[in-house]
Amino acid sequence: MARFGVDTRPAAAAPGSSSGSGAGGGAAPGEGALSFLSRSIREDLRLIRARAEELETFLNAPVEEPELFARLRRAYTSSASSGQTRLDLSAIRKAFEVEGWKGPRGAARWRWEEEAEEWEPVRKVKARLKELERTRQGQSASDMLQKVKLSLKSMTFAPEGSEEVPPLDLGELLAYFLKQSGPLFDQLGIKRDVCDKLVESLCSKRKDHPAYSFLSTSEPSSFRNDSVGDELDLRIASVIQSTGHNYEGGFWNDGPKCDITDKRHVAIVTTASLPWMTGTAVNPLFRAAYLSKSSKQSVTLVVPWLCKSDQELVYPNSMTFNSPEEQETYMRNWLEERVGFKTDFKISFYPGKFQKERRSIIPAGDTSQFIPSKEADIAILEEPEHLNWYHHGKRWTDKFNHVVGVVHTNYLEYIKREKNGAIQAFFVKHINNMVARAYCNKVLRLSGATQDLPKSMICNVHGVNPKFLEVGERIAAQSESGQQSFSKGAYFLGKMVWAKGYRELIDLFAKHKSDLEGFKLDIYGNGEDSNEVQSAAKKLNLNLNFHKGRDHADDSLHGYKVFINPSISDVLCTATAEALAMGKFVVCADHPSNDFFRSFPNCLTYKTSEDFVAKVKEAMTRDPQPLTAEQRYNLSWEAATQRFMEHSELDKVLNATATTSNSNNDSAPEHAVNVDRRMRKSISLPNMSDVVDGGLAFAHYVLTGNELFRLSTGAIPGTRTYDKQHSSDLRLPPPQVQNPIYGW
Repeated sequence: MARFGVDTRPAAAAPGSSSGSGAGGGAAPGEGALSFLSRSIREDLRLIRARAEELETFLNAPVEEPELFARLRRAYTSSASSGQTRLDLSAIRKAFEVEGWKGPRGAARWRWEEEAEEWEPVRKVKARLKELERTRQGQSASDMLQKVKLSLKSMTFAPEGSEEVPPLDLGELLAYFLKQSGPLFDQLGIKRDVCDKLVESLCSKRKDHPAYSFLSTSEPSSFRNDSVGDELDLRIASVIQSTGHNYEGGFWNDGPKCDITDKRHVAIVTTASLPWMTGTAVNPLFRAAYLSKSSKQSVTLVVPWLCKSDQELVYPNSMTFNSPEEQETYMRNWLEERVGFKTDFKISFYPGKFQKERRSIIPAGDTSQFIPSKEADIAILEEPEHLNWYHHGKRWTDKFNHVVGVVHTNYLEYIKREKNGAIQAFFVKHINNMVARAYCNKVLRLSGATQDLPKSMICNVHGVNPKFLEVGERIAAQSESGQQSFSKGAYFLGKMVWAKGYRELIDLFAKHKSDLEGFKLDIYGNGEDSNEVQSAAKKLNLNLNFHKGRDHADDSLHGYKVFINPSISDVLCTATAEALAMGKFVVCADHPSNDFFRSFPNCLTYKTSEDFVAKVKEAMTRDPQPLTAEQRYNLSWEAATQRFMEHSELDKVLNATATTSNSNNDSAPEHAVNVDRRMRKSISLPNMSDVVDGGLAFAHYVLTGNELFRLSTGAIPGTRTYDKQHSSDLRLPPPQVQNPIYGW
């Protein structure tokens, strides 16, 4: 064949030619060969060009695409355009499910009918595609389920392989709702015992529930508690923990607070200062001295500064100070003379004004602003109700990491003695509840004589001046050596106002004047009611001798054997503790304010006026017992500071940084890390108390910002901020700079 190549057939002899040499006009033999080759080459080239044109025409001619190839191409294109990393196997399988397929033009044609048997290779391909598609769908569902499980597992803190926590039922939800509604019940005047009994009743039925048995086995022993309320809290915490929920805070949160990576700071804020010899001036001063002995924290005592006009009304013997530095020197000298060591704490002053009607100092402006933000770590509010009645400023629990309130005074008892006292006491009771709940994390009541405030517990966190314990030791030594320890009879010492027990004292002596004939009582004190008290005693011709007020540590008072204190308005009488420390008898009322002193054998309590007479005669006829070492320690400030650290949870707060560091340490035991996580989870639960506290704080802030409301509730005019005199004395910015008034 010569279709695409050179024609190999032998060329025909040209006419008139011969194979041999011709004569007479024939081509020469050489010429004939060249001519033949030339013609052959030209012919071959012509044929090659013709075949090339034919091939080009064939290739460029439109050819119908086979249906199978078209379906496969579309399946591949759809997979690529959708961003899939795998081919759409179902589409490829469907490409083979066709009724027929046409081959290219001029080629054989293939066709499959539904009833006809499939071509074996195509059948196998279709079967394989179906198998691959089923495998892929199964793997996809399995992968998705596994991913969901891993995602949920990563959201929880539960250790791998932990048991499933049973869900809450209706009874538990109702009990938790009632427990969380405690703040609302407090504000409505409903006793807390009612709520506690309802919660206990609901939870006691669940005691044998598998959920609680699971809790008792899964929780470490340090987290187990016999209290129903605590078990309910742990139960709720475990359920929320099992869901992976992490409560990040509520509406009222105020962002980050003081950084506690460095040394801790404690600010003790009180309502009075020396030389005013009152409990809120003396006891916080001693607390600052003994807390500062520890190297764990630095301490700042924040006391009110009074302008000279107010100093003359408050401080004894017309004592005044020209500057805060001068008053600070006086306070340190007085303290160090009594504690016997060099104190290491800072004293800061805030503006205050004296209110004659209430005989108390009211803060002027926002007291919290006088503690620098970098030191706003732990706050101890001595008399938190008093400090915050008219507080219009930063919320203490927003600025500080931990706030402890110490209740010194039974304000309700004082207010009830005034005109319309019952109505005033009702409002003050609810205001005190609001203040304690909104501004404190923990409240310590010195005795049960105080108002039952939210977040509170009863604990005596006050000690006595070490000088009184020294006097007691000296008197005990004299008794052991046979010397006469006491040369005088009975006395009473206290600020001369009716509420300090003078009314009760005069009534007792007037009622049993004949029974107490020959019994003389010396009274030491100064106060606003001095003239009235002395006039009443003189009018009744009572055997009471009045003297000017003296420091209880004065040498002239050491010789008395019996201290009589009939007051029922005190919370925890400091003078009673000091008399016991000096080894004297104390005759006092059977009252919650004296519960701490009952354990001392020299404390003689009475319930009736007849019992009072009997206890006085008993004390006058025998000698008191010397204090044991344990009794002396319980009265000391070292013991009081230890009780304060424990019951205010200050020891836990101060150790919180170290605990957190240990839990983050890789070398820490696994159970310690789990305990820390569980604790953080339980205290981060959403709590209705937080919502109520924040709402009360906001309402209090709005009300105390209104001058009309302040004045109608008894505030001193102009105490929403400090005045120019305070600005000058304390070197503060002028009031108009601190609180500018804009013209729009």
